[in-house]
Amino acid sequence: MSSSRMRGRAATVAALAGTAVLLAAVPAFAHVTVTPDTAAKGAYSTVSFKVPDEEDSANTVKVEVNLPTDHPIASVSIEPVPGWTAQVTTTKLATPMKTDDGTVDQAVSKITWSGGKIAPGQFQQFPVSLGPLPADVDSLSFKALQTYDNGDVVRWIEIPQAGQPEPQNPAPTLKLTAAEPSGDAAGAGTGTAAAAPSADTASPLVPVTSAADSSDGTARALGIVGIVVGVIGVGFGVFAGRRRNPAGAATGGAPDGPSGPAV
Repeated sequence: MSSSRMRGRAATVAALAGTAVLLAAVPAFAHVTVTPDTAAKGAYSTVSFKVPDEEDSANTVKVEVNLPTDHPIASVSIEPVPGWTAQVTTTKLATPMKTDDGTVDQAVSKITWSGGKIAPGQFQQFPVSLGPLPADVDSLSFKALQTYDNGDVVRWIEIPQAGQPEPQNPAPTLKLTAAEPSGDAAGAGTGTAAAAPSADTASPLVPVTSAADSSDGTARALGIVGIVVGVIGVGFGVFAGRRRNPAGAATGGAPDGPSGPAV
């Protein structure tokens, strides 16, 4: 076999291998996901459940997202999505939660969006505000069901496991990170608490000026510029007059004509 033919076959094999890798990677971009995929423990966060339509000729007509009841979230609110109706399902908690607003014995366990349509090749985002997020776990998984108008139901319910390949139908998962230290905690290390500057305290590096001071300064600047421009104009006029009458300028005599003596 000639070397050119071998190179051609090698290029063909490489191209087929690359195509296979791309085809295998395409479904990973079409999962139902939560965006952003990270949030701080104990904080409130607004996330969006991003739902793409993967069918060639069917529309997505219903989306169900289940919230974990083993780590319930006390406050859940939904941003309206045009064309879609949201229905919230709550569950009574076996162990009530204590929050800053009191004791909570019920929590949202499922949100169902219906009435809208996601066409093939399109996606829709469903924003939700959650909080406070649990501080005793490193992630929250939201099992989701996607229903098409042809009757197909895709169950995004497989929980990703660390060190394992991504499952075929992974549940949207929100990673929880350590909460950022507060200003008091940061100041405790030096014996002083970090305080934000008040409105009555002026920074020594930034002068505080009122609107009137600013207007006066602008007026002064414009006046100075006008004076300078006027002086330049007068000088230019004198210079131009002398060039038009060099003889008179040299002898001091008056120019010819009825216009009178030169100034």
